[in-house]
Amino acid sequence: MKLLTPELQQRFDEVGDQAEKPDPLVIAKFFDPVGSAIWYATRYNPDNNQCYGYITVKGYNDWGYFSMKALQNIKRPLAMSIKRDLSFREKPMSEAVPALKPQIRETQLQRARKETEKEHEPER
Repeated sequence: MKLLTPELQQRFDEVGDQAEKPDPLVIAKFFDPVGSAIWYATRYNPDNNQCYGYITVKGYNDWGYFSMKALQNIKRPLAMSIKRDLSFREKPMSEAVPALKPQIRETQLQRARKETEKEHEPER
């Protein structure tokens, strides 16, 4: 299975950089069919063939970069490899990983507070 199709790459391009969004749109979900690892991709950089998103691997749950080449090279028992979840439909991260809702909500509140503080700063 090809993890990144031209159509998927185009979709990443259309959505663009989501670095400033507290609840980014998950474009693709990759998983280990014989393990518990999941990679939720929110953006893709074709220049270095890396995605950014939320990763859950053996108790490690965090945001970070992951190499598509590395995912494609992972070989599991019975000649299995990392797969793309073909039934996955784009959704905000808070829906894809409900456990992140409190973290996402806190980020949204912090950004709103900063915006309010900026609006009320005296002009110099």
